[in-house]
Amino acid sequence: MDTTTLLEAAARGDQAAWDALVDRYASLLWSIARAHRLSDADAADVVQTTWLKLVENLGRIKEPERLPGWLATTTRHECLRQLRRTDRERPADDQVWQNEPAPGPAVDAALLLGERDAALWRALDKLSDQCRRLLRVLMATPPPSYAEVAEALDMPVGSIGPTRQRCLGRLRERAGHAGLGTEDRA
Repeated sequence: MDTTTLLEAAARGDQAAWDALVDRYASLLWSIARAHRLSDADAADVVQTTWLKLVENLGRIKEPERLPGWLATTTRHECLRQLRRTDRERPADDQVWQNEPAPGPAVDAALLLGERDAALWRALDKLSDQCRRLLRVLMATPPPSYAEVAEALDMPVGSIGPTRQRCLGRLRERAGHAGLGTEDRA
């Protein structure tokens, strides 16, 4: 089939016609991309973009017999665009970044935080019932007043602070035995 017939059929959605166009002109596009010394990935992007531009312009090709020239010109333009983009996106020297801390939290921060929290809850479970109840009530959001804690746990208000301190001391001790250091305390 001639190029005019293939273009018309491809414009109507004929997959076989499109496949024939690709088979006929793919080597032309690849040779132009390789002549510009693009990486394999960049050359593939250029070839794919050229085919996309043809799809977008299928109905506008006035002289189908000149399609090889249109494809070659479009491929060259895309190669030059890719080369300009590559020049702007040149990676920095690796040595510059080796001593710089990564921005944001470490990749494993959420995992480590989850493991720490689970170990802390296990340590809390090893406390006496009175300490567990008191610390859980005090962890509520928003924190309750000591009067509310005293009423909920049937404790004198004056004993909440000292009991809290003793319970936190025991929790720190158990957390230390579980491998949780106190360096993370705020």
